[in-house]
Amino acid sequence: MKSMKLLVSVVGADEVPEALRGGADIVDVKNPAEGSLGAAPPWVISEVIAAVASRAETSCAIGDLPNLPGTATLAAAGAAALGPDYLKLGLLGVRSPKQAQKLVADVVRATRSVCSSVRVIACAYADWNLVGSLSPFQLPAVAAAAGAAGVLIDTINKDGRTLLDFLTLPDLTRFVRRARRRGLLCGLAGSLRASHAQAISSCDPDVVGIRTAACAAGNRTAGKVAGDNVRLFKHNLLSPHSPPTTRRP
Repeated sequence: MKSMKLLVSVVGADEVPEALRGGADIVDVKNPAEGSLGAAPPWVISEVIAAVASRAETSCAIGDLPNLPGTATLAAAGAAALGPDYLKLGLLGVRSPKQAQKLVADVVRATRSVCSSVRVIACAYADWNLVGSLSPFQLPAVAAAAGAAGVLIDTINKDGRTLLDFLTLPDLTRFVRRARRRGLLCGLAGSLRASHAQAISSCDPDVVGIRTAACAAGNRTAGKVAGDNVRLFKHNLLSPHSPPTTRRP
């Protein structure tokens, strides 16, 4: 069995039992109403971390951020003080590697000043060209130079399209390899469904993130995490399989 971890995003402490029942390795806190990496209020993050009670790792998102390092560092410091294992920031507003490196480096500095054990994960978007943000293929070099612990690809548009509608499996494998060469943790997410799990597994990321697939009826905003959905995705993710031969699953 692979050591790949499954991250399940929840919106509140009431979803934690089902996420854990399904086998979540990392329980993530975010607010889907505010975007792909929408930030939850601090009290919600605290409640989720308390509900997890060290039965899994925890993470939280601090937003799909504009290129405002000062704002980002205040959010990072506040989130780090709550004690998650990981802190995720989305690089929505940056337009160049130089801008991205400064934003991530400042967030890393702010995070470490509050809690040195919190690991910063920088996120770029598979549909980056639609919003004019940083290419995910530039992210590993930027994140390593800025002192981040890892990188993530997600999708900014939540309109029914998925990660695999924007990037091919060879694209994702190349991203994972670039991250690994720089000693970074690497995650893949983006409205993934259970039917995508084996294909994504073939790219060999460290972490695969889901919310849509975890929720009843695949509704990331109005649905609730269901343990059976989480278990199915994890089973598919970790099941032995032959690498897919097509561009899309």
